[in-house]
Amino acid sequence: MIDLGLSKMALIGVVALIVIGPEKLPKVARTVGTLLGKAQRYVSDVKAEVSRSMDLDELKKMKETMEGAARDVESSIQTNASDFEKSWAEATDTASSSSAEPRLEVFPEYRHPKKKWRIKQGSTPNWYKARTGTRTKALSGAARVARYRPQKLS
Repeated sequence: MIDLGLSKMALIGVVALIVIGPEKLPKVARTVGTLLGKAQRYVSDVKAEVSRSMDLDELKKMKETMEGAARDVESSIQTNASDFEKSWAEATDTASSSSAEPRLEVFPEYRHPKKKWRIKQGSTPNWYKARTGTRTKALSGAARVARYRPQKLS
C-alpha cells in the first residue's frame, strides 16, 4: 500500500494549495472527502458480501454433512427395525403356537372425572375473599379516584 506519512500529506496539501488556489481548495477537499467516504463504504460492502458468501458456503457444507448423517442414522434404524420385526414375528409365532387362544384386552383411554380439576383446586373461594377483604374485581384509575375521593364537608 501507499505509505502516507505526515510529511507527505503536508507536501500534497502545499501542492494542492498552489495548483488549485485558496478559493477552490475547500470545495475540492469536500468533494474528495465525500468520494473517499463512498469508496470506503463500497469496499466495506464488498467485504461484507464476500464474508456472507463464505458463511453461506460453510452452512451448505454443514447442511450436507448433517443430511448425510441423518441418512446414515435412518438407514441404521431401518435395518434395526427390520431385525426387530423379524424377531418379533418369530416370538409371536412361538407364543401363539404354544397357547390355544391369545387374549388381547382393549382398554379405553383414561379421562379424569373432573373437567378442569387442577384449575378449580387451585382457586380461592369467593366467600373467603369476601371475608378477608381481598379484591375480586380490578378498578380502573378513574373509578379508584372516584371511589376513594375525600368527601366534601358541608
